[in-house]
Amino acid sequence: MADLSVLTGGRAGDGINSAGLLVSHLLNRMGYSTYMYFDYPSLIKGGHNFTITRAADMPVGACREKVDIVLALNQDTIDLHRDLMHDRTVVIYDSGKATADGQGVPVEEILKEEQAPPVMGNSCMIGAFAGAAGIPFTIVEEVFGTQIPRGLEKNLAVARRGYGSATRVLHIDRGHEGPFSLLSGNEAIGLGLLHGGLDAYVAYPMTPTSNLLHFLAGVAEDHPLTVVHPENEISVILMAHGLAYAGKRTAVGTSGGGFCLMTESFSMAGTNEVPLVVVMGQRTGPSTGLPTYTGQTDLHFMLHAGQGEFPRLVVAPGDITQACAWSARALSLAWTCQVPAIILVDKTLCEGIAPLRDGAFPPLPDENHDVPAGGRYRRYTITASGISPMLHPPVPGSAVKANSYIHDEAGITTERADVTVRMTEKRLRKGESLLHEIMRLDPVERSGREGASITLLCWGSTLPVCREVAGNLDFRVVQPVVLSPFPGEQLKRALSGAEQIVAVEENALGQLAMLCARNGITVDTSVRKIDGRPFAVEELERRILEVA
Repeated sequence: MADLSVLTGGRAGDGINSAGLLVSHLLNRMGYSTYMYFDYPSLIKGGHNFTITRAADMPVGACREKVDIVLALNQDTIDLHRDLMHDRTVVIYDSGKATADGQGVPVEEILKEEQAPPVMGNSCMIGAFAGAAGIPFTIVEEVFGTQIPRGLEKNLAVARRGYGSATRVLHIDRGHEGPFSLLSGNEAIGLGLLHGGLDAYVAYPMTPTSNLLHFLAGVAEDHPLTVVHPENEISVILMAHGLAYAGKRTAVGTSGGGFCLMTESFSMAGTNEVPLVVVMGQRTGPSTGLPTYTGQTDLHFMLHAGQGEFPRLVVAPGDITQACAWSARALSLAWTCQVPAIILVDKTLCEGIAPLRDGAFPPLPDENHDVPAGGRYRRYTITASGISPMLHPPVPGSAVKANSYIHDEAGITTERADVTVRMTEKRLRKGESLLHEIMRLDPVERSGREGASITLLCWGSTLPVCREVAGNLDFRVVQPVVLSPFPGEQLKRALSGAEQIVAVEENALGQLAMLCARNGITVDTSVRKIDGRPFAVEELERRILEVA
């Protein structure tokens, strides 16, 4: 086996995500690199859910257009996905809920004979998949032992019956990849924030970052971590403000609609120099849009959100490993330079499942906020770097001011013209200091063939599919991970020698291309996708060849 795609489908509420994840773990244990995409409507129960797990003997981070095996837990899975099947696709279905040309599994009968609850029907189907794919049952036992510790013996008994009911149609040899730790993007972001010293996380659940709240709440007891779920997004960012002002490294999670409500407070973080971090998960908009689908439509919103002018950090990681590494860096840089920061991700990255690879936990710079001895403490002391000594209350004999008005060095409100100029220039120098820190971290990633005449320019979650297509076509890939402050000179060097630059984006206007144009970088042509679904490998390759 070199490349295998497995679609698992059923009703919302039937544990389809968990079933797809088990398929991923089985193939991961067999020595293959895996990637899982999860598709679901904006419904709590009902509707159709499906996952696609792709496994290959090379790193993968995107789906193909066709699937090789379909695990159908209901009839809709067969009827709705015929366009994803090729002439050799194997269909394995629950014979009590569907009919098809393929292998029927008597799930209801097996559950009744094993005296198992209906929820274990997925275990039966996973066992049947393993049997049909030639995966040794010992691998099933290993995966179930780590992923389904509750009711393990009963689940294994049901899976064993499903395994025995299947006819082998594939023979999967042991691969040489992994096994790796499989994580969602949200989990990788959470681990990165913890690596960066996270003290508190505040969020109101909003797809696609909801599971980050669940993950951090689940690990809070094992870390010195406070996790809070307030009543709305305005409360979220104001509570986070208070925590950061008091010295707690704090992050919030939201999506575009929630961040709209946070923008005034985000601007306040710019002027009172509170290092607040926002995990901003994009989805298809505008307004409510497609709440459970993906998009890259909020870049310019993030670059300009909030009234007035103030420096900010915006990073857009492209895969699971970058999500972990740059979440840690974003938190660290926010505190180093005392600026608000945004970790800009999307549904594809947040909810996709992939291996965590080397480089996920980078060393972080030492932060120096030394306060001069003697004299009255001034929170906004003007310095050459623009970065002031930072203390947190209580400070004996001094007040630590946090002021949203124009203020002097002590934090006292003023309307004086000269003070306004000095404090504005101070904030701008912080932006220069932030850019200096960014330059140490290689803010532009390159892959593919150096010197290739055609370069794919991408950002965020389009990175993995661009990497694969560039490998197929012998192109080069350039990805700016940091989008504010914009690393223009570094990006120009990375793009040097390219005869044609093709920007790949999941928005209608070409927001990265516009940002590049503002910084003197011309993109020759663009390939864009706007339907809320990520690019498939063949789709992107076909569309690039149309313009390149």
